[in-house]
Amino acid sequence: MMELLDYSTLRVIWWLLLGALLIGFALADGFDLGVASLLTLAGRTDSQRRQIINTVGPVWEGNQVWLILGGGAIFAAWPALYALSFSGFYLAMFLILLALIIRPVAFKFRSKRPEAAWRNRWDWALVFSGLVPALICGVAMGNVLQGVPFYYDTSLRPFYTGNLIGLLNPFALLAGLVSVAMLITHGALYLTLKTDALVQARAQRYAVIGGWVSALLFSSAGVWLALGLEGYQVSELALNGPSNPLYKSVSLVQGGLMDNYASYPVLWVVPALGVSGAAVAAILSALGRFGMAFVANKLSITGIIASVGVSLFPVILPSSTNPNHSLTVFDSSSSHVTLFIMLVCTIIFLPMILAYTAWVYKVLWGRVSEADVKANTTQWY
Repeated sequence: MMELLDYSTLRVIWWLLLGALLIGFALADGFDLGVASLLTLAGRTDSQRRQIINTVGPVWEGNQVWLILGGGAIFAAWPALYALSFSGFYLAMFLILLALIIRPVAFKFRSKRPEAAWRNRWDWALVFSGLVPALICGVAMGNVLQGVPFYYDTSLRPFYTGNLIGLLNPFALLAGLVSVAMLITHGALYLTLKTDALVQARAQRYAVIGGWVSALLFSSAGVWLALGLEGYQVSELALNGPSNPLYKSVSLVQGGLMDNYASYPVLWVVPALGVSGAAVAAILSALGRFGMAFVANKLSITGIIASVGVSLFPVILPSSTNPNHSLTVFDSSSSHVTLFIMLVCTIIFLPMILAYTAWVYKVLWGRVSEADVKANTTQWY
């Protein structure tokens, strides 16, 4: 069977699967981050904040599976990408990890004491745990689109030449705001489906605002990307060649990030989905069609994240230090055998994960009211 899938085909399949895992993480854990970010805005009293926390309380841990799957897939299928991104973005990754550690601690300790000051501090810790990962993930995507400062020596040892401050450039910060806006919208829409009364009304307001802001910011980033950023054009690339990023030539071209859209106009559907999905989500939220708005925003998130991959392909991590050392889909993957074995495992186990996740959400679905949390002061968060 492995002979039916040549090396280049497997590489493209795993590039698609990597994108699917990143989108899966944003769709699943993204509303957790959005809900945490909105905690002090949508919840004004202690019982309202407990109401919000308990909407994600039963499912947030399971949603972390997508983060683990994404990291594992990068490690196994794209070892060069894993080595560079996880070491080069070390401080940024550390901040994300810190935020993700703070979240369960805040969940557990918030209700250990009744004092308002104690609970308020943990509430702001939860806001931090939602905003920081959303912002940093977006900043990372913005830097990937521009190029990351690294190079290889003749022994294929990677050297990262940047720093955390350098990552906080204007375009990357705009990309970070796009990420924050789309995930806050996602969290707000989740709250409209899972809460009632005042919390639901506030969440509806933030969903409408967030949808329009997401559409505006993503459109602005697209214009900047098309007119103000150079793209990486690859030549002399062996599709079935060895995983050696030094065996190619790359040139920087103004507007080069639009090349794939020019060659295949149908790809314009991807960024169009990012903009229109957010706008439709805002309109449907204003009309009180929360279920349809939630689906529309999921499509928007899919379009926004997929736009990064479509704009870069075949590059997967461009180098701003030496463009010829950029990593591509076809020269930074694991071996043919490794990719095939991983694909077989994915075909077997991914449907199980999806089925179990769907079952969990079906069992735990339902609204959380303020009366519910007041009646369960010791059993619930």
